[in-house]
Amino acid sequence: MTMHQLLDRLRTLNVRISLEENGLRVITPPAETLSEDLWHELRVHKEEIVSLLHARRTNKRQLPITHTDHSGRAPLSFAQQRLWFLAQMEGVGETYHIPFGLCLKGRLDREALRHALDRLVGRHEALRTTFVAVDGEPMQQIRSVQESRFQLLDQDLEAYEDNDRTEELERLAAEEAAAPFDLETGPLIRGRLIRLGEQEHALLITMHHIVSDAWSLGVLNRELSALYGAYVHGEVDPLPGLEVQYADYAVWQRKWMEGEILQQQAEYWKKTLSGAPALLDLPTDHSRPAEQNYRGALAEFEFDAELSRKLKSLSRRHGATLYMTLLAGWAALMGRLSGQDDVVIGMPIANRGRSEIENLIGFFVNMLPLRLDLSGSPTVAELLERVKVQALAAQQHQDLSFEQIVETVRPVRSLSHGPIFQVMFAGQNTPAGKLELPGVEVKPLQWAPVRAKYDFTLTWWEADEEISGMAEYATSLFDPSTVERFLSYWKMLLEGMVADDTQEIEGVPILSDAEEDRLLHEWNETAAAYPRETYVHQLFEEQVEKTPDALAVVFGDRQLTYHELNRRANQLARHLREHGIGPDRTVAICIERSLEMIVAVLATLKAGGAYLPLDPAYPADRLKYMLADSAARVVLTQVPQDQRVSDISKNLKVIDLAKTAAWHSGTETNLDAASTGLMSRNLAYVIYTSGSTGRPKGVMVDHAGLFNYLSWAIHAYDFKDSAVVASSFSFDATVTSLYGPLLCGSKVRLIPDGQEIEGVSEAVQRHDCGLIKITPAHLELLGRSLSDCKQAAAIHTFVIGGEALPLSTVQQWQQLQPTVRLINEYGPTETVVGCAVFDISPSVKLESTVPIGRPIANVHTYILDRR
Repeated sequence: MTMHQLLDRLRTLNVRISLEENGLRVITPPAETLSEDLWHELRVHKEEIVSLLHARRTNKRQLPITHTDHSGRAPLSFAQQRLWFLAQMEGVGETYHIPFGLCLKGRLDREALRHALDRLVGRHEALRTTFVAVDGEPMQQIRSVQESRFQLLDQDLEAYEDNDRTEELERLAAEEAAAPFDLETGPLIRGRLIRLGEQEHALLITMHHIVSDAWSLGVLNRELSALYGAYVHGEVDPLPGLEVQYADYAVWQRKWMEGEILQQQAEYWKKTLSGAPALLDLPTDHSRPAEQNYRGALAEFEFDAELSRKLKSLSRRHGATLYMTLLAGWAALMGRLSGQDDVVIGMPIANRGRSEIENLIGFFVNMLPLRLDLSGSPTVAELLERVKVQALAAQQHQDLSFEQIVETVRPVRSLSHGPIFQVMFAGQNTPAGKLELPGVEVKPLQWAPVRAKYDFTLTWWEADEEISGMAEYATSLFDPSTVERFLSYWKMLLEGMVADDTQEIEGVPILSDAEEDRLLHEWNETAAAYPRETYVHQLFEEQVEKTPDALAVVFGDRQLTYHELNRRANQLARHLREHGIGPDRTVAICIERSLEMIVAVLATLKAGGAYLPLDPAYPADRLKYMLADSAARVVLTQVPQDQRVSDISKNLKVIDLAKTAAWHSGTETNLDAASTGLMSRNLAYVIYTSGSTGRPKGVMVDHAGLFNYLSWAIHAYDFKDSAVVASSFSFDATVTSLYGPLLCGSKVRLIPDGQEIEGVSEAVQRHDCGLIKITPAHLELLGRSLSDCKQAAAIHTFVIGGEALPLSTVQQWQQLQPTVRLINEYGPTETVVGCAVFDISPSVKLESTVPIGRPIANVHTYILDRR
């Protein structure tokens, strides 16, 4: 039972409650005559009722709402003022429409309905109000009863065939809901009565939010029922007169919310929201648009009676309301999804705490931002207590309108999202009222587009002992499947909360068994066979046998065939063996991009050693550190770096590859891998991180990891033509573009150091590159340099890695060369070049971020939270 349902029941039983110093006291009837169930509900809702009675007492003590002679004009309420300003902006008008539709079956008295609707407009000034600017300030302009009638348009669809009639009704309903209102000329309530058959009609009514809210719909339903029922029987208006009108409330609000009251409430919100995050950063399916577009959709949910009962039981044990318990679970989920300990969620309140305005149609609803602290790993019980404290405190300061809260707090503003909060949590416990027309069956129509004022609005209600509701969400951010998944997470979390309220809320599972299996197992079914004790240099040697005379490496005007490259690598490998190089012995290669660099790499692998790439441009201290930390045995270099390397590599063997006499005399045949003692778990290379967060760290990659990556890559990527090596030798991107072609019989083109963009651009224009491994930054620069170049079609494939790939760079290349294949390869150095890929083929159209994709062969990927 909600608080409002409880209060309705107390009114029915003529129960009077007094607010005493120590809480509540039942005055009449005698307290002992109340049922045990009623006492229980009083205890559950005690703090809410105390807060409500305290607000009413404070209001009565300060200033009554009385009728004022405003001569047809009055100031706007604070809520109306904000909506009026929003309405001046393009694109938000339809968002603040309140449409609803009813199917009426039976003998409808059309004249009685018209008369009842006209009387509604006459009773409620809000429904005959327009808004004009006077000296730059918006004012309510209230038309007289005589000049105001309900604008009801008659339409007839009876002649349509059934399917056509349904389709036309849906079209009319959407048209009615979206048709703009003119706030200056009005009217701001309108309707259509559509004849569907002799005894079947559809009634469409649309109001602007500036004159109505959800509570007002209940007032409208009750009064329309009473008026129609009277008029259809030839009776007079049975409704009692209204003490005050909405304009009286607006005048009272501006008098009441000033001075000390205004200061106290403003100080509370200013303190409460100080330092709050500007955005609840939920994971979205689409990038947040620069401006909200308000397009929305709905997703329904339902909890069975057992879960609903357990949730109510949990609430009772902790002295919380059901709303607070559900909110605690929702806040915990928002924190889990966003990774934020500090979340702000909107809480709508009817703002009808005064009896004078309970039966008015008008815009009274207020939005309160609840700032909830999820830090410190609270238990379920502890979080419930935090939520209860915050919710009650917010209710005690509910008189300050959300518009005033925004003005007081002055949050960071953005056109892309609402201020202070973007997610709202609503319990539907306002007296909805039911339209009852004698002799007519009334059912709601399901139609009309959804307008989402917030990123996510969760609304729930209780009926027949079960909790159900719907999620309204922004379709510019979320796909339906994501919203359904969020709702399933929430349900799982609530089930965990009721199962054990002593556990930490962060540890409560949110994944179903099926989704957990999909994430952990199905999406990680990547097993692929590959020869475990085969090595990269052996595959290269096999390729040499197949294509000995094919070009292997080109650098400027120099080049090597497969046979020549293999011969030189074998000679150097035997020389390295003579200097003690074998398994897990490190050979530092401090050479600029050149043919000698390729020879040195292959020679080190053939000798059974692990190579350490060193950039000659690195500072001397960094080079010294890496040489010492890696325990390098030999340094391979060439002129003109030999003197510099000698200075930093004392006590190490330095081999100058420019001086060929020392090693060119060696045997040219392949070495037997078995003779070197090499095994798949021995090191293939060592690469050091950038050291941006401290000293660089050496990453050790073994032959098994390297061979697994390359076995996958030569099947996944296109190495048939050629590849360009333009990345730093000390960056593992070189692994892809260097080994891939050499294991497939293709050509490697080396770009000189310092000429990366110019060299690649030249290779493209010469139609001499098939695959390029490149960083996003370099890809974007290359795109600029080729923007006017028609020969960009020569590029087959880009493998992109090293940093996040911006969508704008993808779009740049999809426009520049629609047929180019873009592959986003993700993976830290420790996972051997790349562990996940997303192939952006020409048919893929991305709307938001570029995914990192799925794991490669024999790799498992997991997404972890801070726990």
